[in-house]
Amino acid sequence: QTVPEELQNGGGFGYVVAFRPLGTVSWMQTVVASPDAARYVFRNESLPPFSPYEVKVGVYNNKGEGSFSPVTVVYSAEEEPTRAPTTVLARSLSASDVEVSWAPPWENQHKGRIQGYEVRCWRHDEKEENAKRVRTVGNQTSTRVSNLRGNALYHLAVRAYNTAGTGPSSAAVNVTTRKPPPPVSPGVPSRSHVPSVPPLCVPWLQVLYRWNRQSSTSVIETNRTSVELSLPLDEDYIIEIRPVSDGGDGSSSEQIRIPKISNAYARGSSTSSACTLSALSTIMLSLTARSSL
Repeated sequence: QTVPEELQNGGGFGYVVAFRPLGTVSWMQTVVASPDAARYVFRNESLPPFSPYEVKVGVYNNKGEGSFSPVTVVYSAEEEPTRAPTTVLARSLSASDVEVSWAPPWENQHKGRIQGYEVRCWRHDEKEENAKRVRTVGNQTSTRVSNLRGNALYHLAVRAYNTAGTGPSSAAVNVTTRKPPPPVSPGVPSRSHVPSVPPLCVPWLQVLYRWNRQSSTSVIETNRTSVELSLPLDEDYIIEIRPVSDGGDGSSSEQIRIPKISNAYARGSSTSSACTLSALSTIMLSLTARSSL
């Protein structure tokens, strides 16, 4: 950073740039006579890429030299990575997401730092040059690629990058996204069909329920069209129903509240309930209760 004019303390102000290869003793120096100069370029065609140098910058004017800045380490320009990442793996997480992981190239196989990785992902019926690109930063060796098409074959490849550019690509790996989740939510049982006593039958594939006063949720999954819940008395319950598949969870139904049942009502009674699946577009519960009173 340049020194403000009010701190130059006289005419003939300029800078002294001192530098040396890291680990050596002797300093090389050059004078930059302009007080507005903010950079100096040292050219040496034999300088290896990414060579570390110690650098410090001093000041002077017509009265003499001032102090130097603290020493810092800078590097000559680097070359792009020369080796590709290895051990690339991909797995489907859902109908729209896949996870990719890889191993970095050997450190001594490139002339510069790896600043991150670029993952390219393209569908089997697309051209590679139109691939979706996801970049990571630093030493991260896995990432997620999102917004993909369900039940589709994709190719993925990984390459390292730095300030000089990107390196060679790894071999492509294949992954097929999962089937999309069910597109519609199940119908909600009508309030009039909610049983007045437990147990409760609810038809669908995944049932989520919790006490009305608690935040934790219990989940029951089934491949049948009904499930029986044995619920304690004297508690309000919130129930949701949603379809599931290999592609993930579908949309949940609207919440339905099961009011608590008093012990006085249930005492001395024996009850049973049955549920049937209607052929209509929504699921209806048909429940009956038999009392010994």
